[in-house]
Amino acid sequence: MFGADVHAYLRAAAGDRAVRSGPFMIRFDEHDDALSFNYAIPDDDAAPTAEEIAALIAEFRGRARTPRLEYVPQAAPKVEDALFAAGFAVEGRYPLLVCPPDEVVDTPVDVRVELVTDDASLWQAARVMNEAFEAPEATEHDVARFRRVLDGGGLVAVALDGEEAVGAGQLGRPHRGVAEVAGIAVRASHRRRGIAGAVTALLTRGGAAAGITTPFLTPADDGAARVYARVGYRKVGEALHIVLH
Repeated sequence: MFGADVHAYLRAAAGDRAVRSGPFMIRFDEHDDALSFNYAIPDDDAAPTAEEIAALIAEFRGRARTPRLEYVPQAAPKVEDALFAAGFAVEGRYPLLVCPPDEVVDTPVDVRVELVTDDASLWQAARVMNEAFEAPEATEHDVARFRRVLDGGGLVAVALDGEEAVGAGQLGRPHRGVAEVAGIAVRASHRRRGIAGAVTALLTRGGAAAGITTPFLTPADDGAARVYARVGYRKVGEALHIVLH
């Protein structure tokens, strides 16, 4: 089941600072309280008790973080009802899309799109992403996060209009050939020009050289899903984001 592969990837991506709480692995970011950097992944086929969910909530509350999970419900079908019983609410259900690197469809654009590794370019990528997602101004922590992605075999890409970075994205550190395409961002001034698709295509194809055979992503809305479909991504399942406010 591909959902189990995604769960294995998410647990690996949580790194050595991940926290185990009963049948959950939790990823915490001590520098950033954004929901997307703090979430739990259930064990496959987990059937958590009310006490185990209470302990999970306590782990988040103790760190001033919002209790939240990102996972594939097909791989842990008993978790959702248990979370509902504890007061959790669905943040979003998103299609889980996959595209083999050799099936990528190129998107022609009038900007330069390239993979980057130097700190100056990583700063550019961080600024574009934070601006596009209305996050606080980029910091050294954002750049360090990119550096960890690169050190683990992942990729970072930017789109340049002249010398100005107008788009960015990343492909996470691979785990058993699986990695997530994330953070695809384009400045408002350059949207609807195919840049998001071009960044996605470059990351997806580039992942093959890093041993990534199964890149996946979860589009936030139908518009983004159409962009990724044009690149070659197809639905294989569903991802659930669920939160306790």
